[in-house]
Amino acid sequence: MKTEREKMTAGESYQEFDAELIARRKLIRQQLQEINQITDNDNRNQRFQSLLAQTGDHFFVESEFKFDYGFNIHIGDHFYGNYDITMLDTCPITIGEHCYFGPNVGLYTPVHPLDAKRRNADVEMGAPITIGDSVWMGGRVTVLPGVTIGNRVVVGAGSVVTKSFPDDVVIVGNPARIIHHLDSNGDVIKNKGDQKGV
Repeated sequence: MKTEREKMTAGESYQEFDAELIARRKLIRQQLQEINQITDNDNRNQRFQSLLAQTGDHFFVESEFKFDYGFNIHIGDHFYGNYDITMLDTCPITIGEHCYFGPNVGLYTPVHPLDAKRRNADVEMGAPITIGDSVWMGGRVTVLPGVTIGNRVVVGAGSVVTKSFPDDVVIVGNPARIIHHLDSNGDVIKNKGDQKGV
């Protein structure tokens, strides 16, 4: 029989007030309250890394990094996160290499039921978030559950990403839409659906 943690990570309905999950969230809150106050960059980031499932060697996040569990966060090498990054890792969050996040970026995997009776019964679900290599997110980007963002994507500041996007595009807005397609040099490809939200 699956544990509530196993059901949660698999995106199945689970009880958020399960004792194991409560204990982990409490531990993470206590650890993050301490770690986020550390001014030495190497010390702070090594402590963050110890709470995450996986990171590359080159990992740097500014203070006020927040997450629920840590064990569902997988980050590739050469990652930079600016101030106030939030990753709600009910389900796996997988981030590729050479990714750069502006301040106040939020990745949210939890899903609450539309049915109020189920919400009132503390039933939660989730859907994973996957981000490719060399993705740049501007400040205050929000990524919703179940989204996959391809390689070399640029996400404009303030965007709310509600669906998945392919490689080599620039997306902006709420909800985010494609405004440019990019070639292998990162230059805008003309006449390929730019400005049409495709």
